[in-house]
Amino acid sequence: MAATRNVTPPKFNDITGAIRMLAVDAVQKANSGHPGAPMGMAEIADVLWNRHLRHNPANPKWPDRDRFILSNGHGSMLIYALLHLSGYDLPMDELKRFRQMHSKTPGHPEYGYTPGIETTGGPLGQGITNAVGMAMAEKLLAAEFNKPDHEIVNHHTYVFMGDGCMMEGISHEACALAGTWGLGKLMAFWDDNNISIDGHVDGWFTDDTPKRFESYGWHVLSVNGHDPEAVDAAINAGKKVTDKPTLICCRTIIGAGSPNKADTHDVHGAALGDAEVAATREHIGWKYPPFEIPKHVYEAWDARTKGAGLEKLWNNKFAEYKAAFPKEAAEFERRIKGDLPANWKAHAADVLVKTNEKAETIATRKASQNAINALAPVLPEFLGGSADLTGSNLTNWTGCKHLRGKGTGNYISYGVREFGMSHIMNGMALHGGLLPFGGTFLMFSEYARNAIRMSALMKQRVIYVFTHDSIGLGEDGPTHQPVEQTATLRYIPNMELWRPCDTVESAAAWVAAVERHDGPTSLVFSRQNLAFQKRDAAQIANIRKGAYILSEAAGGKPQAVIIATGSEVNLAMEAQKLLAAGGINIRVVSMPSTNVFDKQDQSYKDSVLPKGIKRVAVEAGVTGGWYKYVGLDGAIVGMDCFGESAPAPELFKHFGFTAENVVKAVKSVL
Repeated sequence: MAATRNVTPPKFNDITGAIRMLAVDAVQKANSGHPGAPMGMAEIADVLWNRHLRHNPANPKWPDRDRFILSNGHGSMLIYALLHLSGYDLPMDELKRFRQMHSKTPGHPEYGYTPGIETTGGPLGQGITNAVGMAMAEKLLAAEFNKPDHEIVNHHTYVFMGDGCMMEGISHEACALAGTWGLGKLMAFWDDNNISIDGHVDGWFTDDTPKRFESYGWHVLSVNGHDPEAVDAAINAGKKVTDKPTLICCRTIIGAGSPNKADTHDVHGAALGDAEVAATREHIGWKYPPFEIPKHVYEAWDARTKGAGLEKLWNNKFAEYKAAFPKEAAEFERRIKGDLPANWKAHAADVLVKTNEKAETIATRKASQNAINALAPVLPEFLGGSADLTGSNLTNWTGCKHLRGKGTGNYISYGVREFGMSHIMNGMALHGGLLPFGGTFLMFSEYARNAIRMSALMKQRVIYVFTHDSIGLGEDGPTHQPVEQTATLRYIPNMELWRPCDTVESAAAWVAAVERHDGPTSLVFSRQNLAFQKRDAAQIANIRKGAYILSEAAGGKPQAVIIATGSEVNLAMEAQKLLAAGGINIRVVSMPSTNVFDKQDQSYKDSVLPKGIKRVAVEAGVTGGWYKYVGLDGAIVGMDCFGESAPAPELFKHFGFTAENVVKAVKSVL
């Protein structure tokens, strides 16, 4: 076996052999997968899971369990082997169905598919970023709920990560913040095997990684990853450092155990082949056929009794806490469950009524801040923030506590780190107990796009606040003026996007986002002032349906319907007046959320957009998605080009967003 940078190969035994051969056999059976990382990290996994990890296979959602994240998620057979061996509800038949349709062992770990999987670990660098969010959530909840002699929040977050995680830019964003925040209960293990898909990494990855992490403020250790006692000592040393996260650099041999393919990229992402599988069995002394684990190995790995005992100890501790602090205990239980406060419905309804009574004409980004201010007093789980744009996004609120450095609070300045912010928020949501929201310019959602997609894929309750939503941004020009972003965010499955037209719709959008528990919400707000629109109580209630009749045609018989969102709703209202003066009766529909409207029953959709009536859509963005609502015989007032640098009023006129142009579009379809 070759040795990577003089790494001493492992001493093979059945305990680690079970991990190696489950990975080898599952990948071979599927003829697809990545055996190298599980084989190379077997000793690290053995030490962490059997000597340190606090978890209960019978209850994967125990609140004070340690979190384990496989950031190098391509090595998914490692975590599947660990879950199966330690006693989770992941039977051997599922390992035999690795990477097959509807199995609990998909190609990368998927949150919600497999008991014990804490996050979807696919795109590299994102697992460690989730882990930073989880560790931060643990820190904030501990500061809020723990009392002297009553610690109910006290757990670690452990991460396995590979060279790819280190190379991805998001890891720089997240790990720098982890050091700044002093996340002492975060511990990462770098599988330093010097191999990626293209081969030995010396030609494209020459960072001094330990010094990089030291500069972030991490505690850094280096060990031979195949020496169990050295790994154990490093973990113990890391636990003693409570004001810094710990990185353990584990020098390993990828594919350790394969006599002919170890330490090569051939073992990274492909089955070994029948001959090498047989040779590996002989080389490591594994005497058992595929998918057979002997009794003594199961007994060595079984964590069910120990896990039940750990959870029982915590339950007893929580019972004592509950007796001493009943109010705090009830709040903790509510927060962990994700329930809303008992007075939420009444409070939210009151916010909408008062917002309507004020009838303010302001920018919807300011309307958003007003909504946050109104809702925050009953939502202690709110954890706001911005990617260095607080003064523009207006995501802070009266009385929020700004988190700085290693302190605590409920408002975070993430710095110019849109991607890191977004996936850290995913980690916080996955941890539970917090409702994270974060802001940036809508244009910079592009930097965060993959994390936003992961929010939707994992069905996480994360709120994205995107301001400066169109060419209404003005003088900053086309690099900052979003044109296609609103449309493409709508296309993400399980995303709900709201683009409100005034203060009332903004408040309603915030209420809807808070009440949503099965996925993320994108709230899209304007920089410029938008006119208040008058409504009755029924119309306010119908905002929650995504679209509603804002202004009916004279006599209730429309000749055409104008559909608009955000800043263009007032244009539609002005066009309605101009058309009425010419004897053309028009219905104006405000559609703040196409995603929510699409979920309504057909009878409601038909009541808003009657069949057989011509339609015109108006939105300061790309036009393609609107044909779904106007049909091929309708018209769209939009823009399929980039913007220009000029004051907003000039831009709207230049690109045709005027009442007169809307009138022209309506007449063109009649």
